[in-house]
Amino acid sequence: MEKFQELRDSAGKKLKIADYMLTMTYPLVKDPKLLLSVVENLFLAYSYSISSLLHYERLFKRIPNFQDDFSSKLDLFADRCLGKYGIDSENIRIITDLREIIVAHRKSPVEFSQKDSFVICDGNYTFTTVSPSIIKGYVEKAKLFIRKMSSIVSEDEAILK
Repeated sequence: MEKFQELRDSAGKKLKIADYMLTMTYPLVKDPKLLLSVVENLFLAYSYSISSLLHYERLFKRIPNFQDDFSSKLDLFADRCLGKYGIDSENIRIITDLREIIVAHRKSPVEFSQKDSFVICDGNYTFTTVSPSIIKGYVEKAKLFIRKMSSIVSEDEAILK
């Protein structure tokens, strides 16, 4: 199995985990901290999907070698793949938002639950709120994005067999 296929499958698994946690587990537990796990799984689903497309493009020598860090991959994806495959640039904003939530959570001195939301404060007490409704929107966009990425990288699979 090629690297892009493994990454494509991993993206699908992470998306399923995020969706299950949001639609099944969260309503039962009602713990807003669970939303952070959903955000992390969504971020990984997006990241794996982008990596899958980049490795696919690299396999067919359509793009140069790239560094295996998030920023480099996101820049290369935005530069070379968005227009080529007609991918909505809103996905770049979403993955950036997800990453900012994760980074804010790791650096935050104060965080708390408020009703159904999870609030993250930075050192200057700037708030980032994570709510189920926002995350549901992200999950729906991620489903469309990952479905499109999977169809793109699956086009030439027969050649590799």
